[in-house]
Amino acid sequence: MKISEISGRATAVLVFAVMAVMLVLTVCGKKEDFSVAEDRELADFPEISISALMDGSYGRQLAGYMTDHFYGREKLISARTRIEYAMCEKIVNGIYISDDMLLDAEISSRRIAPENADSVNDFLSSYSGTVYFAAVPTSSGVYGDMLPDYLLTNPEKKQIDFLYNGLNDSIRKIDTYNILRMLNDNYIYYRNDSKLTSYGAYYVYRTIIQKLGFQPLSYDKYTIKHVTSDFRGNLYSRCLYNSTKSDILDIYSYSGGAEITSCTVRTNNGITYRNTLNDESFLSGDMYRMYLGNEVPFMRIKTSVNNNKKLLLIKDSYADCFVQFLIQHYSEIAVISPESMTKPLSSFINPDNYEQTLFLFGIDSMDNGNLFDLLNG
Repeated sequence: MKISEISGRATAVLVFAVMAVMLVLTVCGKKEDFSVAEDRELADFPEISISALMDGSYGRQLAGYMTDHFYGREKLISARTRIEYAMCEKIVNGIYISDDMLLDAEISSRRIAPENADSVNDFLSSYSGTVYFAAVPTSSGVYGDMLPDYLLTNPEKKQIDFLYNGLNDSIRKIDTYNILRMLNDNYIYYRNDSKLTSYGAYYVYRTIIQKLGFQPLSYDKYTIKHVTSDFRGNLYSRCLYNSTKSDILDIYSYSGGAEITSCTVRTNNGITYRNTLNDESFLSGDMYRMYLGNEVPFMRIKTSVNNNKKLLLIKDSYADCFVQFLIQHYSEIAVISPESMTKPLSSFINPDNYEQTLFLFGIDSMDNGNLFDLLNG
């Protein structure tokens, strides 16, 4: 037998052995329901049925299950991404990779749904208070200069302008884009997530709170607690590129200022109570949820501020680290998360009990035309 034939057979045996070992590890290994790194639910083992076997869906479901639970899956995806980047492939799974940060490369494919402006206008028509709207750009919108020109045919500034042009003239539109562009040499966005850092949220707060009629509190009055330096967010979860430096999550507290006296959280099915805004138990999993806990449709925060000022905040996750700055200005803050609602707004509160309503959303949420459907029910 020739040496080449021996070598070929040995290689085949080795490959088969590796595949067999990986199959055994995949089948026998511990199964998780959720991937923290990829920030998504993992497939369940499919149930066998005659119909699923006949139409081929069982095979597809089983393949999906095996792919999701393949042994070492996350390390393999991360290694593949690093290899592609080393081969000068800058965009992996819609994420633009640089040495300094990750950016969403699909910025120009987003189309703002005009139905969102219509729903906010409808909310205004039946509301007795003042409505404010702050659309926050993603990191790709502020650091778009890092992206190739062909990815910027529909820049976020244009998307924000389109949204604002559809809003009623009585709605007070707040410009967060230009202040963030001016500060883009600072750590105002995460390196691995599209959202603002707490430092970036502070400067958005300074702009917004003045529009709401208050003087912003000085930055040097805050005590900053670094709760983790290992945060990797929604951009990382799409490519698992781990050569970019991980991020810091901060909690800001105002020494000697107002305190939270109660925090009521209402799901679509029940009510719970807690005394703190932040929940550091999430630092062992989905870290960004540390700011407000699990996403829920409604949260009522009461503080020791004695001014009877009440704010209704309608928001997405971009506001999670922003809420901490509102505590010193309002005796009560009601927080509504439309993405989590399955019941109309009236099931949770009467908006007219709040003299001001602030909409605060990342512009990347505005392509969902059904986002505000339940606000007017």
